[in-house]
Amino acid sequence: MNPRLIALVLLALALAAPWFAYPIFLMKALCFALFACSFNLLLGYAGLLSFGHAMFFGIAGYCFGHAVKAWGLPPELAILFGVAGAAALGLVTGALAIRRQGIYFAMITLAFSQMVYFFCIQAPFTGGEDGLQGIGRPPLLGGLLPTKDDKVLYYVVLAIFLFGYGAIHRVIHSPFGQVLKAIRDNEQRALSLGYNADRYKLLAFVLSAALAGLAGSTKALVLQFATLTDVSAGTSGEVVLMALVGGLGTIVGPVVGAFVIITMQNYLASAGEWILVIQGGIFVVIVLAFRRGLVGELTAFWQARFKSAK
Repeated sequence: MNPRLIALVLLALALAAPWFAYPIFLMKALCFALFACSFNLLLGYAGLLSFGHAMFFGIAGYCFGHAVKAWGLPPELAILFGVAGAAALGLVTGALAIRRQGIYFAMITLAFSQMVYFFCIQAPFTGGEDGLQGIGRPPLLGGLLPTKDDKVLYYVVLAIFLFGYGAIHRVIHSPFGQVLKAIRDNEQRALSLGYNADRYKLLAFVLSAALAGLAGSTKALVLQFATLTDVSAGTSGEVVLMALVGGLGTIVGPVVGAFVIITMQNYLASAGEWILVIQGGIFVVIVLAFRRGLVGELTAFWQARFKSAK
């Protein structure tokens, strides 16, 4: 099937979705889908496993909330402030973390994530354990877009998601993205060809952090709060699960994975703590039966069928 036709059908479905589904649920799913895509850029295309990616998502939400509540910035500037905060944090942590590889890199990112978590408990602007509640929804574009209307805000969030998704698609199909894949597959060979692997990995890390920050700022705008859950290790684990369930290293997989996990959390909320058991069971099944994730396995099946038809 023509990929452009599939993209147009999906876009039409996305535009019609708020008339058939709860807009808040759709916006939350889009925010986490962008978050999962930013993580996939780092792990799926640069081969860097971060166990602390939620620190960028969460700190951006705090920056956005503080900028709106304390400084009265318009939401456009507040979102940019959140993205800048996440990118700055990514630059500092990435410059230190990329000096190590494999499990050591992952452990360093986890350690930084824990430090950010405890910083957010103590810092006065985060609201401590209560978090930032009641973040306003000022209108966008000087009052032209009334964001208090959930359906209007949904199309704003959809535009932000498409911007982030398009940026990732452009990056992985650019020469920069090809070098990242080469470093992921064989870093020594990339070094022998003259590429500065650390510089490429740091750029990928900061870009991924900035996109995670864009998702975190947008989530704070939609749900109107930012809490410690956003910077916790549990949220970092969730984004890993989203990427693996959908299909690591595929451009669409993390989006599918995010919608699957958020749908489960919303519609199985009455199960209480059992939701973790259900998620664990599904994760085990997918790891055993769909090692390339849902999208990865479907793509492989479709390609095999297409070749046999020839």
